[in-house]
Amino acid sequence: MAYNNIVVRLELTGVSFGDAATAIGNAGGDIFSIDVIRSGEASSIRDITIEVRDSQETQVIDSLKAIEGVRIIHVSDRTFLAHIGGKISVESKIPVKNRDDLSRVYTPGVARICSAIHEDASKAYSLTIKRNTVAVVTDGTAVLGLGDIGPYAAAPVMEGKAMLFKQFGGVDAFPICLNTTDTDEIIRTIKAISPIFGGINLEDIGSPRCFEIEKRLMEELDIPVFHDDQHGTAVVVVAGLINALKVVGKRMDQVRVVVNGIGAAGVSICKMLLGAGVKRLVPIDVEGAIVRGGSYSQPMWQWLADQSEVESQQGSLKDLIADADVFIGVSRGGLLSAADIKRMAPQSIVFAMANPNPEITPEEALPYVKVYATGRSDYPNQINNVLVFPGIFRGALDCQARTINEPMKLAAARAIASVVSKSELNEQYIIPSIFNEQVVAKVRHAVIEAAIITGVARRIPPEFR
Repeated sequence: MAYNNIVVRLELTGVSFGDAATAIGNAGGDIFSIDVIRSGEASSIRDITIEVRDSQETQVIDSLKAIEGVRIIHVSDRTFLAHIGGKISVESKIPVKNRDDLSRVYTPGVARICSAIHEDASKAYSLTIKRNTVAVVTDGTAVLGLGDIGPYAAAPVMEGKAMLFKQFGGVDAFPICLNTTDTDEIIRTIKAISPIFGGINLEDIGSPRCFEIEKRLMEELDIPVFHDDQHGTAVVVVAGLINALKVVGKRMDQVRVVVNGIGAAGVSICKMLLGAGVKRLVPIDVEGAIVRGGSYSQPMWQWLADQSEVESQQGSLKDLIADADVFIGVSRGGLLSAADIKRMAPQSIVFAMANPNPEITPEEALPYVKVYATGRSDYPNQINNVLVFPGIFRGALDCQARTINEPMKLAAARAIASVVSKSELNEQYIIPSIFNEQVVAKVRHAVIEAAIITGVARRIPPEFR
């Protein structure tokens, strides 16, 4: 359950603050701070900041209303307050204070810049924002755990993504929320707006349309296109698994890996696992295992069925988790029990990443697994895409990469894993914090190096020459 802070302004008349505080505590709230707005002999007004579980917010308010002498003047949610007016803005890098400034940044001086780019389109990278700007594009059909909520409701997530791009990677990102779910129209629109952007970050687009959208854009654009829900998740999963295997003393090419939930993220995880050296892979979806040699209407499932590393044994998750060394879940909460986990191989690894509720809770899993990770920030070993996209785009932009290919993604995963030193590595710490300053720097360097080696870099940064 998530926690939130609410601010309640109360007028207390003929009643003590202690009565209000007791009512808040009994309803499940914790008082974080108290500000006296006005105090008199007959009454007082106070702002009380309360930490409360989302499900208990109504109970706290109702408990205060029930006290005679307490009047609630206003209730505000600090999360909502953080979003008022949006979370990002555009600022000018050059002040315009006089006619001379105006003539250089706009007409007539800007015409010389336009002409230079017209003669050599590559100069857009040095003379416009293209060199450092990414579009964060969604149609709002697969937002967080909320599902198809549309482009308007998706906007706060895209704004937040833009903030993280800037804070962690120094990348200017702008949210683009498209009011269409038509695959062809989405592709046309992104292609039409692409000249000003150095990269495209696809976000929260439903499966299986996301596969075709990304594939066609990668083929038809000459800038990086990266569906973060697929590849960002896959990169950080592989990074975590690299270190988890070190903890348990197993090798990538020897472990049996079960991946449950073969949607956008699950498919990409499977592809990256194969690229990282996994030889025994068991992809499972709601209808059961995707087996080697099987026939499937979903193209990406068929791709998996054609891989020699995919097992041929049919069955459900509960059938096939027996003797697995690794479980990776990107599905839904509560699918596994302690009894299921006990049937895994010794020194097992569980990445239960369904949000908000993992496939199995740590309380159930930890007595029987060696390494446990989730997508949540309130448990150790958080598998979080923020570790990936700022650095991977920072690197791709700095070398003006034409694409973000599989070697670049695998290099990013290994770079993230390398941030956790040998002395730090343990079952509670297999993945670095998103606030670790080494992450973006190491990912950037690894991505540029891989881009140069694979021939997709159009620019060689000075430190690589």
